[in-house]
Amino acid sequence: MLRSVLIGTGSALPRQAVSNAELATRVDTTDEWIVERTGITNRHIAAPDETTASLAADAGRKAIEAAGIDAASIDLIVLATATPDQTFPASATLVQSALGCRAGGIAFDVAAVCSGFLYALGVADSMLRTGMARRALVIGSETFSRILDWEDRTTCVLFGDGAGAVVLEAQEQSEGENPRGILATRLHADGAHNQLLYVDGGPSTTGTVGKLRMKGREVFRHAVINLAEVLREVLDESGLSTDDIDWLVPHQANARILDATARKLNLPVEKVVMTVDRHANTSAASVPLALDQAVRDGRIKTGDLVVLEAMGGGFTWGASLIRV
Repeated sequence: MLRSVLIGTGSALPRQAVSNAELATRVDTTDEWIVERTGITNRHIAAPDETTASLAADAGRKAIEAAGIDAASIDLIVLATATPDQTFPASATLVQSALGCRAGGIAFDVAAVCSGFLYALGVADSMLRTGMARRALVIGSETFSRILDWEDRTTCVLFGDGAGAVVLEAQEQSEGENPRGILATRLHADGAHNQLLYVDGGPSTTGTVGKLRMKGREVFRHAVINLAEVLREVLDESGLSTDDIDWLVPHQANARILDATARKLNLPVEKVVMTVDRHANTSAASVPLALDQAVRDGRIKTGDLVVLEAMGGGFTWGASLIRV
């Protein structure tokens, strides 16, 4: 069976790290208030010369280097972002040019906010398994600091900028006991909840970029329920249980959401990769960024069974089960 096998990961963060204490000099908040409610102690904020595409290119370059392949062999780029460099063309095309990926290959953006990387992964997996491409660079990259209301302490303290990337390769895998690659992906959306997490602008409505707005308590409640359910879906599809999971790499929105989801699944917290304390919520970048950190520090190893999951504005949510 042809499967999409993960052969490299990479990530990139803006140069400037901003602690809670530094943020408290600009916003009516405190380190204690932020940590107690979110678990966040630090985030990275992009400088004017750092963009979604430039961070994506940096993360993609590292993933290609980790895979040990030539960038020109990448014939598909799917970039998940809610903060593109331009309304069009797709930021993925800027990455394609910057990295020297195959000219004439496929490159496009996916917009599903915090679930964007899962959506991008699902699309790339489908295209690889049907033969439309052989190697894919899948990226989540955001500069959310550009759309934050820095006078709203309930939202601006939650987010940061960054990028994460993976290289997937279509490989024949036997239907043995432990085939590598993406084993199952489930994606969902429910547009009835638009007003719980959204940006109050856009080209077709206000003609402006707009600012992020969120009703945090309602989002928290939906996140815990939806993330637990979609994780069970991919396990059921594969005939596995939570006991089989080596690592859970969730969307890094809030430490309390991660803890609550783990408890709901009876999953030991030691199996949950957590980077929200250092990076805050980087939206579509958070899952691949956390995945790369855990691969590079040696926690996630070849052969491990890993679940990626996320929920974001829309609402959109999804999960992917991978044997790395």
